[in-house]
Amino acid sequence: MRSHWEDMSLYRFVTPHRTGKWYSDLVTAQRQAFAIGAGFRDERTGTFYAYKDTRLEVSEPDLADGPQEIAA
Repeated sequence: MRSHWEDMSLYRFVTPHRTGKWYSDLVTAQRQAFAIGAGFRDERTGTFYAYKDTRLEVSEPDLADGPQEIAA
């Protein structure tokens, strides 16, 4: 039986100078992107505005050592 961790993707934003933490959902990653200067999410409309040279990375979790690398 597969765990729910095996079905999840992880998301983070990366700028030329900083790398964000991995988050288990895109909305949380977008909300936290401002902390590293990657962009901001307009909470009223739900639209995310990435700053220049920001990229989104999506990864499947490698949980061989457990989920401790995932931001809560």
